[in-house]
This record gives sequence, structure tokens and C-alpha cells, in this order.
Amino acid sequence: MVAKKIQQIFAKVPEVKYGYTDISYSSFSEEYRSALVFAVPHEEQLSIESYTEEKFEKCTLNARKEIEVILQDIETLLKEERIKYYIPPVGQQNEKDLLAVFSFKYAAVNAGLGWIGKNDVLITEEYGPRVSLSTVLLDYPFETGRKITESRCGSCNRCVDICPHKALKGLNWDINALRNNLIDYHLCNQKRSAYIEKHGRKNACGLCMVVCPFGMRETI
Repeated sequence: MVAKKIQQIFAKVPEVKYGYTDISYSSFSEEYRSALVFAVPHEEQLSIESYTEEKFEKCTLNARKEIEVILQDIETLLKEERIKYYIPPVGQQNEKDLLAVFSFKYAAVNAGLGWIGKNDVLITEEYGPRVSLSTVLLDYPFETGRKITESRCGSCNRCVDICPHKALKGLNWDINALRNNLIDYHLCNQKRSAYIEKHGRKNACGLCMVVCPFGMRETI
């Protein structure tokens, strides 16, 4: 019944990909049994030809706004059903280890939404990496998706070649790979953080995402 009602929420936004995974791999498994994870595609599916940093930042911000609307509907439902839930914060919580409280990407691959690219972001068949993720942890059992355990990037190195700081290592991901196998994330963060004084924020730098051939099209 709850899964059906969640399905109805996502039926209003058919372009959004979503799925469920158990979180037995997570420290949160002591309180929650499942994770609902969803991917909102960017309103403009930028290519390297149409990319600007400002456009990419706008796409990301607008996707976050859509995520907030979806989360409000999900929260309302879960409160009505009296289901315990937790919405983890987006991104890392400090500048030292750059770790998130809960990995949306890892939940997404376990839910079968996509795999991790050589650029260390989720790649979906439909939209490539041009999506923004969110997750809700739930103390409720769901039928889980079929996890994806290997990269589908093959020999493609477009993201690796375009990185201006050579932070990407060019290795194909698998389910056991560590983040530092794929990317020098401290270098990436350092270069993006250099723009805080100029922009008032980190540089969005979506070059390694917009060059990805998966889901390559201008609009959705």
C-alpha cells in the first residue's frame, strides 16, 4: 500500500528515476530498513557545446528545487502512514574527509538506477550523469531494485581527458571500488573551492558530466 502511494507521487514526475534498496551495508541499518533513492534529471541536458558553468549551476539548483517539492509530498505521506524516516543532508559535512552522512550514489547503484562513472558520479542510461540525487531512509520493507555492480563506461575516457586538473584516474568502477580509486577528490575540491571568493560558492565545474555520451541530448 505504501509503495503504491509513493508510486503515485512519482507518477506526477515521470521523468524522475527512483528505486529502493536495503541498507544493511550502512550504519543507519540499526534504525531503518530501506532507502528510497531518486534521480531528478536536469532541466537542460547540457552538452560540452552548450555548457557554461553558470548554466550548469542553474540546472543543479533547479533540480534541487524539484527535489524539495517531491520530498514534501513524500514526508506528508510518511507522516500520515506513521512510518519512521530520515532525510540525510546533501553532500559532505566538512572539508577534511569530504564524506557525506549517507552516500546517495551508493544507494542509487544498489537500487539499480545506474553505476558510478570514471568521473565518480552516478551515470544513468537515460540522462547520463546529468541528474541530482536525493534519498529517504525508511523503517519499512520495500521490494528492492537489482543492484548494478560494474561500470558500463568501457573504454570511454571523455570525462578523464577533459578534466582541467587531471583529478580523474581513468579506472572503471565496480561495486567494491573506493572513491580514491577513481578520483583525487581533495584536488578536485581544492580547485573548485578556489572560486568561493569570486562566486560566493564553489565552482560548479560540470565538465566531466556534460561530456559524457550517455543520455546526450539538449532537452528532456
